Amino acid sequence: MNQIKKIRESRGISQKELAIVMKTAQPTVCNWENGTRVPSHNNVLKLAEYFHVSADYIMGLEKDEPKKETNIGFRIPILGRVPAGIPLEAIEDIIGYEEIPQSWLDGNREYFATKVQGDSMYPKYIEGDIIIVRKQPTCESGQDCIVYVNGYDATLKKVIMLPDGGIQLTPINTMYSPKTYRDGDEPISIAGVVVEIRRKP
Repeated sequence: MNQIKKIRESRGISQKELAIVMKTAQPTVCNWENGTRVPSHNNVLKLAEYFHVSADYIMGLEKDEPKKETNIGFRIPILGRVPAGIPLEAIEDIIGYEEIPQSWLDGNREYFATKVQGDSMYPKYIEGDIIIVRKQPTCESGQDCIVYVNGYDATLKKVIMLPDGGIQLTPINTMYSPKTYRDGDEPISIAGVVVEIRRKP
C-alpha cells in the first residue's frame, strides 16, 4: 500500500493526522503503508474520498494519480504575500485562485495558496511555483511550512524541531544556511503546512 504513503506525503499529511481522519490508530495507518495489513473495502473508499482519487489508485491498480483537473471542487485565493496577524478573509493581496478537493475541507480545515519567491528551497520548489498551504499553528518536525519570523511576512522553510526545544528553519538549497531560534530569540510562528506544489508549464 505504498500508494497511501505516497499520496499522504504529497499532501503533507502525517500518519497521525490521517489516523484521526480515518478514526483509527496511527499504527494501523503505518501497517497499511508497509503492507502488513490491508485496509477494509470501506476504508479504501474513505481514503479515496478523502484524497479525491479512485479506489483503484489507493489499491495500487492505477499507476498515476488523476490529473489535477479532475481533482477540484473549492476555490482558494493565491496570496501575493502572507502578512502575520490578519485573517485570511481580510487579506486583499490576492493574485489569483486555485481549486482544491471539497473533501480537504473536512474538519473545518482552511487553505490558502501562495507563490514561491526566491531559490532558498530549490530544487524541490522553483520560483513561481504555486503552493497549497493548510492553515494551522503547529507542525511536525521535517514538514515544509509557511513561517512567520518576528511577526513579519511569511517565509517558506523546512521546520526542524530540536531536542532542546529550539526550532530550526532549514532551506533545501545548500547555498543558504539554516537558522536556529530558541527562547529569547525572534519569535517564530507557523502559518500553515505545505500540502501540494503546483508547477505551471
